[in-house]
Amino acid sequence: MDKKVLLKFVIAAGIIMSASVVGFAWQHHEGAGQEAAVQEASEPEPGVESDAYILARGDYSNLVTDLKDVDKPVYDRYTLKQRQDKGLPTMLPQLEHYTSEKVAYLTFDDGPDNKNTPAILDILKANGIHATFYVTGKMSQENPAVLKRIFNEGHAIGNHSYDHDYKRLYKSKENFLADMQQSEEVIFNVLGVRPLIIRAPGGTVGMFGNDFYEAVNLAGYVPHDWNVSSEDATPKRPNAARQVQFVDSMTKGNLKDNMALVLMHSCGGKEQTVKALQGIINTLKAKGYRFGVVTPITPQPW
Repeated sequence: MDKKVLLKFVIAAGIIMSASVVGFAWQHHEGAGQEAAVQEASEPEPGVESDAYILARGDYSNLVTDLKDVDKPVYDRYTLKQRQDKGLPTMLPQLEHYTSEKVAYLTFDDGPDNKNTPAILDILKANGIHATFYVTGKMSQENPAVLKRIFNEGHAIGNHSYDHDYKRLYKSKENFLADMQQSEEVIFNVLGVRPLIIRAPGGTVGMFGNDFYEAVNLAGYVPHDWNVSSEDATPKRPNAARQVQFVDSMTKGNLKDNMALVLMHSCGGKEQTVKALQGIINTLKAKGYRFGVVTPITPQPW
């Protein structure tokens, strides 16, 4: 064989063999990556599943399929920091609001304390009603047993900041998110779940700009204010009878989206709220409301 022909043959064979090796290596690498992805996807996610609440998956997909009413609380199995560290989505998917029937949401801010919150829980239990408690991280640290009772009895828990410090919270959206994360870490350490619903101290109106709304949305938080109040935190300091009257007056006529989102408080000094609660429940029942818990599909009431 001619030496030039032989040389060309050897070079061609070498190229083919190199290509085969590279191809094999790429296929092996690609297969290993796919195998790792499958293995990662098949690993069980953290959190304790329960019929008493809905626990969001890492990709939030079950919220779209399973969240159809406002009977069960909804929580996240990851904190915001855990989602960020794992590269999981933080913003919730588009969810359809629940507006198909008259629902009253009894909500209690600023707890849990070790006196009025247990008394409120006793009344709710006697009536077979679930409510929503917007707790602070500080009070949750001080009263973890009461926080566990709220959770174990099927009520919804929302995040109401760490310690209600307006000056720090509303200095910037970064401050607001940091405070909410500080509070959710406390709640998560006690319960093993992260609340997705939040209530901004003082409400969002007048406190939030567009940048705040965008920031909480990107973090997967769902804020709710109120359209009915017992006025128990106002300078009026109404007694139990007046609180019932306020709720009665504010629920006359048709409210937006068929909902009464009732603001009350469950911290120290709210003994009149405890006394008013049964009358408020009776008033709302008489008007044809059923009771639900605030979830990500509960609309803002304004």
